[in-house]
Amino acid sequence: MSIIYQKVALQNVHFFAYHGFYPIEQVLGSEFILDIETEFEVFNNGSDDLAQTVNYERLYEIASVEMKNTRKLIEAVAHAILEQIRHDFLAVKRIRVVIRKMHPPVKGEVGNSLVELKFNR
Repeated sequence: MSIIYQKVALQNVHFFAYHGFYPIEQVLGSEFILDIETEFEVFNNGSDDLAQTVNYERLYEIASVEMKNTRKLIEAVAHAILEQIRHDFLAVKRIRVVIRKMHPPVKGEVGNSLVELKFNR
C-alpha cells in the first residue's frame, strides 16, 4: 500500500518587522521573507473540503501574528511559528519554516541572513 503526501506551502511571504539583537534594529525594523511548508498524508482522494487539508490562510495568520511580536532572534520567531502550526494542524507530519532577514547589519554586503527549522512527527 502506497502513501500519498500532500504539501501546502506559502513562499516568499514579505513582512516588515522589528526583530533584531541590536536595539536600533527594533526601532528601524527590517524586511523579512518567509517560507512555510507543511506535509501530511492524504486520505481523502482529492476531497474538495477545506477541513481535509491545511488552510494556507491560517498559515499566513500564524506567521503574521508572530512577526508582530518583536524578538531579538529570528530563531525565536521561526520556533513560535512552527509550534503554532504543530498545535493547529495535528495531522501534519512535516513542517519547514524559513525566515530570511534582508540586508542584516553586518560589516559587508549581504543579501540576507537565514534561519531554517524542520520538524518531523
